[in-house]
Amino acid sequence: QVQLVESGGGLVQPGGSLRLSCAASGFSSDYYGIGWFRQAPGKEREGVLCISSSEHRIYFTDSVKGRFTISRDNAKNTVYLQMNSLKPEDTAVYYCARASVSWRTVCSGASNQYDYWGRGTQVTVSS
Repeated sequence: QVQLVESGGGLVQPGGSLRLSCAASGFSSDYYGIGWFRQAPGKEREGVLCISSSEHRIYFTDSVKGRFTISRDNAKNTVYLQMNSLKPEDTAVYYCARASVSWRTVCSGASNQYDYWGRGTQVTVSS
């Protein structure tokens, strides 16, 4: 059974850091692109960045460049989202998702290119 579980969210002050985890089960996460998405209150879900099966990292939100990074630990079947210099506008529910097609060198920021999703983890940036 394919499953993705996010963790690591919470309340952090502006300028702080969080590391989100996306623990995969039922498949080998290194075979697939894994994307991170977020949805802020009253806004549509947006792609943040992804890592492809060939380790290409693609950003979809300019505002996180230089602050967010994505990485994998294949031994733990987990993908991480390291978020630094957090801003109030980063407040959202963060989701990880698995790309629908395995072994692609690139990954997409379009939600319809992903077939399995986690339930999300809340990130709140506030003083």
